[in-house]
Amino acid sequence: MPIIARASFYYLVILGLMATLGAQAGTIRGKVSGPDGTGLPFANVAVRGSATSTGSNEQGQYQLRLAGGTYQLVFQYVGYKPRTEIVRVPAGDSTLTCNIALAPEAYSLTEVTVRGTDRDPAYAIIQHAQQWRAYHQREVAAFRARIYIKSLGRLSETPSKIFGLVKVGPDLKPGIFYLSESLSEIAFTQPDVVKERMLSSRVSGDSHGISFNRASAGRGLSFYNNLVKSGFSERGFVSPIAANALLFYQYELVGSSQQNGELVHKIRVIPRRRSDPVFSGFLYVVDGSWRLHSVDLHLNKDAQLDYVDDLHIEQLFAPAPGAPWAWVIQSQKLAVDFSALGFKGTGFITAVFSDYNRVVPTYPAPPTELKVKNEEVRVGAGSQPATSNQAPIIAPVTTKELTRQIKREKPNLRGLSKQVRQQVKQAQRDSLRNDPLSQMKRGQVQLVEKGVNERDTTYWSQVRPVPLTEEEKVDYHRKDSSEVIRNSRPYQDSLDRKRNELGVGKLLLTGYTYSNTFAKRTFAVQPIFNELQYNTVEGYVLNAEATFTQRTADRRFVSLTPTLRYGFSNHQLQPSLALTWQLHPQQLSQLGLVAGRTIENFDRNSQLTPFINSLYSLLANKNYAKLYRREGAEINYLWEPANGLTVRGAASYFRRTQLFNTADYLWHDVPGRAFTPNQPVADEAPDNATAFGRSNAAVLGLSLSYRPGQRYITRPDIKFNLGSKWPTFNVQGRLAVPHLLGADVRYLLLQGSVRYAHQFGLLGTSAASATVGGFVGKQEGLTFADYHHFSGNRTLLAADFAQFQLLDYYQYSTRASYFEGHFNHHFNGFIFNKVPLLRALKWQEVISLNYLHTAQIGQYLELGAGVEHILKIMRVDFYTGLQSGQRAGAGLRVGLGF
Repeated sequence: MPIIARASFYYLVILGLMATLGAQAGTIRGKVSGPDGTGLPFANVAVRGSATSTGSNEQGQYQLRLAGGTYQLVFQYVGYKPRTEIVRVPAGDSTLTCNIALAPEAYSLTEVTVRGTDRDPAYAIIQHAQQWRAYHQREVAAFRARIYIKSLGRLSETPSKIFGLVKVGPDLKPGIFYLSESLSEIAFTQPDVVKERMLSSRVSGDSHGISFNRASAGRGLSFYNNLVKSGFSERGFVSPIAANALLFYQYELVGSSQQNGELVHKIRVIPRRRSDPVFSGFLYVVDGSWRLHSVDLHLNKDAQLDYVDDLHIEQLFAPAPGAPWAWVIQSQKLAVDFSALGFKGTGFITAVFSDYNRVVPTYPAPPTELKVKNEEVRVGAGSQPATSNQAPIIAPVTTKELTRQIKREKPNLRGLSKQVRQQVKQAQRDSLRNDPLSQMKRGQVQLVEKGVNERDTTYWSQVRPVPLTEEEKVDYHRKDSSEVIRNSRPYQDSLDRKRNELGVGKLLLTGYTYSNTFAKRTFAVQPIFNELQYNTVEGYVLNAEATFTQRTADRRFVSLTPTLRYGFSNHQLQPSLALTWQLHPQQLSQLGLVAGRTIENFDRNSQLTPFINSLYSLLANKNYAKLYRREGAEINYLWEPANGLTVRGAASYFRRTQLFNTADYLWHDVPGRAFTPNQPVADEAPDNATAFGRSNAAVLGLSLSYRPGQRYITRPDIKFNLGSKWPTFNVQGRLAVPHLLGADVRYLLLQGSVRYAHQFGLLGTSAASATVGGFVGKQEGLTFADYHHFSGNRTLLAADFAQFQLLDYYQYSTRASYFEGHFNHHFNGFIFNKVPLLRALKWQEVISLNYLHTAQIGQYLELGAGVEHILKIMRVDFYTGLQSGQRAGAGLRVGLGF
């Protein structure tokens, strides 16, 4: 039997056994509430001594399916005293109700003596936690578990228009706009490798939908990292137990309490400065082991969150089954209040971990330091050592004495990394060969197989650990029952009629799209400033371009873009057609075709867009763009044969024709300034050598891009690439073949480049690129259209801040060798957040460097400094240029900078 078929057979057998056992299991359900009867949302309910646990919903309701027997259930909620209840589940299919009221935890301060000259005892506890942070971060080498994730988004207010121009669709209105659940198996190995196989998925109102829930997305929320990634800001936030946390936080010991045999300290976390990227709230630290018991932390508007007003994070940890000296996360909740573009609402993502198995601790037993600590320090002065049935007591010591203890009890972490690697390898060797998680490919972080969204409501009622609230039940029922209607042609057509209404905002900002949702068909035109242009070669230009796209149910598509371009001064019509065809339903496999007659800029990658050139030509007498006509065709193929490797091959034949100015219209005449001829001026082509009349070129091109370590998600209908910590490498070549179909150009251009982005913690993020290349071998009939051009800019408007901003468009184009490099560092508010006014504006600082070397130009350098996120979308930079050590100009640039 083939491996896939055998795995599917085993899976079906296991499902059958689960269904059989489930029929004999009982259900415990009830409500976890506070003293006033109000439900406690997302409380944790665990079976003591096992890997089984669940959580409550927003109303405090929980449910748990267990085989017949007697169990100890532990009910926990952050800030409340845990409660253990013994319950007996009858054999057979039964339901048992167990409502639990939790009391707020009474935290006592009587066990620690604080003198007026001492710091709060919380500082010593935090210093302990800091020293043991690296140990606890790596104390579990590997584990397997099951994770249930529920995501919900709810709108409370919706605008009629965005920016007063773009109408909001009729399907966006107050209420739940997104609700999904997923159940997955996950495998974790150090240092941060998560593999997830989704078992089932449900999206409210979409029977064919697959949830975007992903276990690995929450790994950035570990407070054992120095920086915590929220997902709602470009910068990270300092963990309250980070190595440098004392520079950012103040701490206050609220009190200490016994919980399940552990002494837990509740510590209030207070930002030292509003401008710092820090949390506020509470940490709960276990005495003796100095690990996190739970967290209850907030980020607010002072944290410079994007589009989110408040972010609340709760986490709860517990001893790992079979290795109680190593703890694992039990539940995590992330809740937000958001407001943006006139929308207001709330949302949450809650995750419940259960069925932990194959937990591989890094150390086979608790470290010696912790054993000594438990025996020598946690015994009261003059008292007898604590027995196994007696809770330990903190000795009444001053904070100075606690600080001295920190130095004595500093953990020995030597060899920990080696120990982690050894345990990970052993865990991998112990994995079953027919385990689907073990068979996932390198870099694959999530596997979503076909059929995960085909489970019925009976299945979900049995496997869902967190019961639905009444609001969620109504949303499922209403949307699921109306799905057939909503997917019907009359309903989709009614929505399309509303969406397809023509408005000023669409014409000016986004362009107009006509949709036929039922037929999966769209027809789109560009904004009016792309359709109407001006240049000195054609005069006023009508660039009538439209894109027709037809999609299939499995996400393949074909896209056709016909263009009719007419110049009102040269009276010439330029027809062309572009085609893109996605051949594979999941992997990147695109066939492209461009054919016809087009007007091209000599630098086809120029920042000088037709809109910018039109403005400068009509208003400032500066016709920067130099154009030529191209007639012929190109066929290309884009393919991802392996993860991280992208291949693009192309073959083209074009006739290039030199063009001349035919128009001199102006809206504003600048005295003493005239239009320049439509002929580039280049240092490597003196004496009008850029003129070429007419030329034919047959060109073959090949480009290979590779990004090692690329992580990705595989779904039944698509593959999502998630990025990598490694750079992207690219090599490419372009060969002009002479005499083929009358071609009169010969050359070979080779180029290599690397692009890399790296985060430097609180200092921000750097993005850099370097390119080296040149023409090699014999050259014949080379025209200026074949030169290598560098993307320059001579205008106030910047289309791409990762390119040159003062360089002339064509002056330094080359037919020889070249090297260029670009560097941008985004400080993400590291400096400006310390200035109250700039912090309120949410501006962020950025610096840049652009470098170029060719034989003709020598050394050319641009240095820039600027501000981004102005009004959330704008960026303004000032640049100065140096050529061979001499000043080569300066200028201000304005563009988009999110």
